[in-house]
Amino acid sequence: MHRPPLDAERLRRAVADSPDLSFFTRLDVVESTGSTNADLIGHAGDPDSDRRVLIAEAQERGRGRHERPWVSPPRAQLSMSILVRLGGIAPAALGWLPLLTGVAVVDGVRAASGLQANLKWPNDVLIDGRKAAGILAEVAASGAAPAVVIGVGLNVSLVESELPVPHATSLALAGAPDVDRTELALSLLREFARHFTAWETAGWEVTGLAQEYRKRCGTLGTEVRAELPGGEVLTGIATDVDDHGRLLIGDRAVSAGDVTHLRAGY
Repeated sequence: MHRPPLDAERLRRAVADSPDLSFFTRLDVVESTGSTNADLIGHAGDPDSDRRVLIAEAQERGRGRHERPWVSPPRAQLSMSILVRLGGIAPAALGWLPLLTGVAVVDGVRAASGLQANLKWPNDVLIDGRKAAGILAEVAASGAAPAVVIGVGLNVSLVESELPVPHATSLALAGAPDVDRTELALSLLREFARHFTAWETAGWEVTGLAQEYRKRCGTLGTEVRAELPGGEVLTGIATDVDDHGRLLIGDRAVSAGDVTHLRAGY
C-alpha cells in the first residue's frame, strides 16, 4: 500500500507563516521514535520548549491510557505530541486538558475528512462507534506553570487486518480513504490552538470548555458500563460531566475507569 510521507517542510512553513498556527513555537517530524510523548517530556526542562510539536511517522513504544500499547504500520497513522505550559492554572483544572484535546481532534477530523467523529468519555475519538484515536496527557513538570505533554494517536489508512483491536477503525475504513495526513495534522493543530487559546483567555475557567465538550461527547445520554478501579462495575445512563470533567452516571461521579457504550446515544 502506498503511504506517502508527511510534508515536513509544509508543516514547518505553516507554523512559521500562518496566523492561526502562530500559537506553536516549533514543529519537528521524525521518521521513527520510541514515543513522541517520552521525547517531549525529555525537553520539559528547557524553558523555550513551550508549545512545541513532535510528529513521528512510526512509534515503536507508543502508549495509551493504563500503559496500553498503541502501534501501527509506518505512515498509516498520525502520531503527534504537543508540549504546553499552563501558567497560573489551578491543579484541579489540569484534568480538562486531555478533554480539550479530544474536542480539538474531533473538530480537526471533521474538518479534514468530513467524517462525523465524536468523543467517548473521557477522550477516545469514535467514528460509527469504533475507536479511531486515543489521547494521553502526562505532566512533565510541576510548579506555577506546569508543563504537560499531550499525545494523539489517530488511525488514518489502516485496513482491517492492521487494526490493533476489533473495535478500532481508521479514517479510510470509515469512508475517507484519501485524507492528506499533512492537512490532517494542520487541521488538528489549528483546532488545538483555537480551543487552548480560548481556555487560556478565559483564565482556565471551564464553563465554556465544558459546553464545547458536551456538544461532542457521544457518551452523554447513553447507557454505559463503567469498570472502576478496584473492580467495581457501574451501569447506568451517563447524564453529564461535572466541573472536574468527571462522568456522571446516575448519582455517581466517575473520575477514572473503562467505559463501554451499551446502546447508541447519537
